Amino acid sequence: MVLVGNGALLALCLSTFLLLLLLILNIKIKKKKQKNWFFIGILVCLLIICIGQSLSIIVPRFTDIEPVYFDYIVYIGTCFLPLAFFFFGLSYAKTKFIFTKKYLLLFIIPILSLLVLWTNDFHHLFYVKYSVINKDTIFGPYFPIHSFYTYIVLLAGIFILINASIRNSGFFSKQSLLLIAGAITPIIVNMTGAVGLDMSIYVTPISFTATALFFSIVVIKFNFLNVSPIAIQTVVDRISDAYLVLDVDNVIIDFNKTFLKIANAPANKLRGRNMFTLVARDTYFNIDSNLLKEFIDKSKETGKTYSFEIKLTNVEKYFNVEVSSIFSNASYLGVLILFKDITQHTLDLRTINENQDMLMEKERLASLGQLVGGIAHNLKTPIMSIAGASEGLKDLIKEYDASIGDPEVNNDDHHEIAKEMDTWVEKIKEYTEYMSDVITAVKGQTVTLVNDESVSFTVTEMLKRVDILMKHELKNAIVYLNISVKTDENLSLNGDVNSLVQVINNMISNSIQAYKGKKDQKIDLIVDRVNNNLVITVKDYGPGIPKNVMNKLFKEMVTTKGKNGTGLGLYMSYSTIRGHFNGNITVNSKKGEGTEFVITLPLFYN
Repeated sequence: MVLVGNGALLALCLSTFLLLLLLILNIKIKKKKQKNWFFIGILVCLLIICIGQSLSIIVPRFTDIEPVYFDYIVYIGTCFLPLAFFFFGLSYAKTKFIFTKKYLLLFIIPILSLLVLWTNDFHHLFYVKYSVINKDTIFGPYFPIHSFYTYIVLLAGIFILINASIRNSGFFSKQSLLLIAGAITPIIVNMTGAVGLDMSIYVTPISFTATALFFSIVVIKFNFLNVSPIAIQTVVDRISDAYLVLDVDNVIIDFNKTFLKIANAPANKLRGRNMFTLVARDTYFNIDSNLLKEFIDKSKETGKTYSFEIKLTNVEKYFNVEVSSIFSNASYLGVLILFKDITQHTLDLRTINENQDMLMEKERLASLGQLVGGIAHNLKTPIMSIAGASEGLKDLIKEYDASIGDPEVNNDDHHEIAKEMDTWVEKIKEYTEYMSDVITAVKGQTVTLVNDESVSFTVTEMLKRVDILMKHELKNAIVYLNISVKTDENLSLNGDVNSLVQVINNMISNSIQAYKGKKDQKIDLIVDRVNNNLVITVKDYGPGIPKNVMNKLFKEMVTTKGKNGTGLGLYMSYSTIRGHFNGNITVNSKKGEGTEFVITLPLFYN
């Protein structure tokens, strides 16, 4: 059937009206992006074609102007329509692409085609004979070049567009099917005309109007220009983690139902809003906008994922927020913000920390009890000795008092009494100094249970405190501590001496307990300097540590003592050496041969 005359004019007028309506609707879209403008370009090109074709029917009826001259107008749209499709496809596939100089080469053929057409009367390279009926038209030698280029560019743009839609939404998604239908409509029409069927030239712009209609449905109905996937929407709505998708301008373009439940807001209140505007006005999520912007920028630059934690302001809900950039073929598409619910994890961690605090308190109380026993033992002997010295001095005082006025007591006798008194005073002084050392050591260990103090101390001071504090426990267990110093005893270190002493004592206590009550055993405490490190070794000759426990030492709280141990001692010891001294603890153990703990401390000089 030949579509000519009033029927063609009516169809073209309807197409023109439809295109104009679509153009207005798309122009009214707020915050238009690059792809919106290219789609508007497609509509403008089609509108020019329809208007030109309509004029080619109307004007010749009232004037002598040939219809061919209205093709001069029609081909402005015809030549640039494939380019509009091509750039529209690129902008959709890449979200936003940079228009470089190389793309200007694509305009050479369209511009040349217009120049050849507008000067056709002089050379007939475009048309030898023009007719509104395809089969009666005789084309010039340039026309195949124009047609070939037009179809290649048009098909390339449509292919890029459909391929990107299928990749995002799936082949059988509604938006992909509509795009395919819109794309193949003008292709089928033109192929029908190419095989020589009796067809009007006005059918082509009408077929492209159908394309524009299909595309506009996709744009308006499925939010196509915002790259909102359709095929996977059902899946993502059911996942437990909430997500947001931001475009290159940080505008919210997609989210799942999980996020709507968390945000407690309808979709129309979120979609199309700038994320930072939302964060600034809504304190529900308690997100630091500066931190969010910093992570978005970093992710965009590095391609890495950055995360931080937030708490909802009104409820006991915690989320780990992950910020990841979305790239396709090195083109930046936008940002994916994932909200992982870590409420249960956070609450469990809080419970673990509370339990750990209880264990640490238990360990502190146990250490305090051990210290009290040490005090009782270490102070008992000097106190008894001081009491004995006091009795001796008391007897000497009575003897001296009785000798006053006695003619048989000479000066030598007085000097002898004074010398004996001095001896007892020196003994009292020695005992009080020892008691002072005990008190200092015990006080230091008590204080270190609650705070830290970084001071300069020598190897001698450290070992003196170890000896005082461990003497009672070693004596009760009938285990001997062999101290061997292979370096300068006045070697100086910086740090919390009390914490270090507590670590060494803990290892010595573990060695004592490793013997399981066996008497007359020994423990070696060796202090040496290796390069620029102080190396402290605590070695016993007990049964050793099982391999399954060895693999967990210092990483978690494990013990070989069953219900009598918590495993907290070594765990805290490792943390102390790493955190307070920037050092390390290693362990070597062989079954039946014993265990060796090695503390390595970097030396710092004042």
